[in-house]
Amino acid sequence: MSTHADSPRATLPTIAWIGLGIMGSPMSENLIKAGYDVTGYTLEQEKLDRLRAVGGTAAGSIAEAVRDADVVITMVPASPQVEAVAYGPDGILAHARPGALLIDMSSITPQTSVDLAEAAREKGVRVLDAPVSGGEAGAVEAVLSIMVGGEPADFEAAKPIFEALGRTIVLCGPHGSGQTVKAANQLIVAVNIQACAEAVVFLEKSGVDLAAALDVLGGGLAGSTVLARKKDNFLHRDFKPGFRIDLHHKDMGIVTDAARAVGAPLPVGAVVAQLVASLRAQGDGGLDHSALLRAVERLSGSQV
Repeated sequence: MSTHADSPRATLPTIAWIGLGIMGSPMSENLIKAGYDVTGYTLEQEKLDRLRAVGGTAAGSIAEAVRDADVVITMVPASPQVEAVAYGPDGILAHARPGALLIDMSSITPQTSVDLAEAAREKGVRVLDAPVSGGEAGAVEAVLSIMVGGEPADFEAAKPIFEALGRTIVLCGPHGSGQTVKAANQLIVAVNIQACAEAVVFLEKSGVDLAAALDVLGGGLAGSTVLARKKDNFLHRDFKPGFRIDLHHKDMGIVTDAARAVGAPLPVGAVVAQLVASLRAQGDGGLDHSALLRAVERLSGSQV
């Protein structure tokens, strides 16, 4: 916290940010731009250097990052990483101040979020699960959709922070609800990308001008955020990761398991989950999820 009473940062909560990956780096930078005092911790030195270069503070450990923070935000790949940074003698719960607010923006299982909230309550730490949708571009542009689970009062307290990161911000229900909605989001996105990929191969094999076709499709009922965001990936076969197949594979496991637990069949989702798994098996796990196009091309006999 700034010591100058007339500083705009004096009235804003201090933030510890754990996890500075493809999403975490631009998101934390948007908070710095909004005037927040952000201390970051991650395993990669170049990401810490990047944070420092834009006005953030680099910490040497989780304990150092969270010790004086009003709000702790985590953005890591999956449930095991959330548990690793939250629990244990070196974790967030061991070192965060009582009364601090822990906002987990990772995409993890709903049950992990529920368990984290219960464990944090014993330490006097409040928790929100707040996964996001919008990919790297949405993170950079601060237009993410943020789906939140937790107590209404904590949501209201966090809302100014969320407003610096995203455009659509919704409290979906109690702890774990944000993760449940995120799982549904990932189901819709994966099926949508798969449908687009099949259409691309169909159009190209038919000899149609692909750019023209995708333009007109984007203006009709077939248009979607997925098509708009991934059109260039399809046109140029550019699969530089915005959201990696490895992570979407993890998310399809989350939605498949969660849906089974509540008795909701996912017939199309199950097929797409297997196609995502096949991409990983073929060595494409590090590519963007628009690389589902490669799976369709292989099935159609195209040289990939």
